[in-house]
Amino acid sequence: MNSTPTVDDLRNALVDQILAKRPLPPRVERAMRTVHREVHLPGLDPAVAYSNRAITIKENPEGPLALSCASVPSTVAMMLGQLDAQPGDRILEIGAGTGYNAALLSEIVGEDGEVTTIDIDADVTQHARDALNKAGYVHVRVMERDGLKGAPEYGPYTRMIGTVGFWDIPATLRDQLIDGGRFVLPLRWRGQTRSVVLNRQGEALLCHDMELCGFVPIVGQDGERTLELADGTVRVHHDQDQDMDPSRLNDALTQPAAETWSDVRVGGEESFDGIWLRATAFEDTACRLEATSTAMENGLRRPIIIGRSPALVSGGSLAYLISKRDDTDTERPSLLGAAHLGPDGADLAKRLVAHITAWGADRTATPNLAIYPAGTPDNELPAGHVIEKADSRVVLSFA
Repeated sequence: MNSTPTVDDLRNALVDQILAKRPLPPRVERAMRTVHREVHLPGLDPAVAYSNRAITIKENPEGPLALSCASVPSTVAMMLGQLDAQPGDRILEIGAGTGYNAALLSEIVGEDGEVTTIDIDADVTQHARDALNKAGYVHVRVMERDGLKGAPEYGPYTRMIGTVGFWDIPATLRDQLIDGGRFVLPLRWRGQTRSVVLNRQGEALLCHDMELCGFVPIVGQDGERTLELADGTVRVHHDQDQDMDPSRLNDALTQPAAETWSDVRVGGEESFDGIWLRATAFEDTACRLEATSTAMENGLRRPIIIGRSPALVSGGSLAYLISKRDDTDTERPSLLGAAHLGPDGADLAKRLVAHITAWGADRTATPNLAIYPAGTPDNELPAGHVIEKADSRVVLSFA
């Protein structure tokens, strides 16, 4: 006779599922086996609360992205591992969510530590406060506050973590972190997001690890732009420092694409996001292409992922990542290449294929990443490709 699993069974099964994919620091594992996620998701079936998926807690009436959600538990675990919080740490969390992450942090830092979680949305902070109180974490500080301003009155912090997506890092946040402290956050550049581990060294934030992720964007940053083309069936997501020519790009999209192929192959479950990451370390033209099924019906060559594919865009030309089936290698049956349009499309495709080839030779390589305040002179930056943002200069390089 089958018995219904208890919430403890469900919680432990979720942690076991995460552990099967990646090791966790003992403190993170213990916290995830201790904190009751279902308390932070009231009214939800416990089996759903303990599924490894994001759960929306506040819809956005003005757009497709939720205003707040409970993050995927495996992503929560990954970022807590990156944070490497210790007993006694003073932590600032930006993005209160359901309060679940703050409860985990409280378990990790213990009685001698402090956790402050902030959110700009009053409904979100009230939800987090109520759940934390009910779960017994009354000592966790919850504040309705603009996440970009932090909570300096309770700092400086030894650890900071962002559970919303950042496009830039204002000095007001960096200055609330002690020298030598760690800031883990989803950082967005050139249309893709990585959870980056930043250690403060003077005025610089130096990256020591990064992982692919996706998060609801923080309120108040607008450095990313979306260009709609072909009657809205194709979109280019780019940064504010990247100039676009919509008229010429629309003209290019009326023509059939040419194709340039690499010798690099991938398997069905193999991630190829490293190609995108590599392109951002060399190209001012790197961005994200999003296409709809209507675009394909109208003749667009299908991108490798229709909702989010790396692209190089310059003037009235573009090249983007594509694949085709080639069973010469049954373990890696997909061949990678670039579709290109416009007068300079062939050159862009050649450059994209070069990035594919370089990635294919070292598929786990990640770039060096360092973030310096805006206005830092060039001669004080490390060697590398510089991306200009409103409050910072991001430097990327491959050794």
